[in-house]
Amino acid sequence: MSITNEAELIGMQRVSEAVAYTLREMMNYAEAGMTTKDLDEFGEKILSGFGAKSAPHLTYGFPGWTCISVDNEFCHGIPSDHRVLKEGDLINIDVSAELEGFWADNGGSFVIGKDINQHQKLVEASKDILKKAINTIKGGVKIADIGFIMETEAKKRGFKVIKNLGGHGVGRSLHEQPDELMNYRNRFDTRRFKKNSVVAIETFISTDSNIAVELNDGWTMVGNKGGYMAQHEHTIVVTDGKPIILTEMNNILN
Repeated sequence: MSITNEAELIGMQRVSEAVAYTLREMMNYAEAGMTTKDLDEFGEKILSGFGAKSAPHLTYGFPGWTCISVDNEFCHGIPSDHRVLKEGDLINIDVSAELEGFWADNGGSFVIGKDINQHQKLVEASKDILKKAINTIKGGVKIADIGFIMETEAKKRGFKVIKNLGGHGVGRSLHEQPDELMNYRNRFDTRRFKKNSVVAIETFISTDSNIAVELNDGWTMVGNKGGYMAQHEHTIVVTDGKPIILTEMNNILN
């Protein structure tokens, strides 16, 4: 969507606060020994407290309130009472929701407890790349140029990007135009970011794979060549200068 008045900005701020606060609290709550379903239900209670509804559940009938992916799962992981978190697991939580007709999206990857499996380098790369991308986005900037920054920065650090996942417009629904805000430079993409538009910008940084493939459960995605992936995502408003980071309170980049 494009922000055209103060009421729309306030609406986006409210739903963004709901998803950002939920994500932050879920990240703080997650620990070894709990199930991903426990964690998901904790998040749902927080969303409900805001009066917000789970976007993947509402839009796609997703079998959970939030997407929780662990280790080799790249994204869209289904919360389960069989999946118990362990020390050193790489976990990604993606929280998106609707509140009073407005939609926002955010996510973050982190390590449970001590980094015994050496995932933190990947996590930090994803954070740094998202920060650099957001700081470069403003009205008139080519969408493909942001993808180029993401891929170049990933390669510098010895990582790859997933080429079939990307960020997207958001606001009046979960996925809007501009869609396919990819983590690489598509030389045929001549689109530019527009001032006042709302987008969910996200990284998909991988150790081994460059394509995400869907498992038989119809939701969970893993890498075509295995390995691990880190994702970090903010909902932002594009301006003439630095973007307004609507989901900043999730603290994913700190």
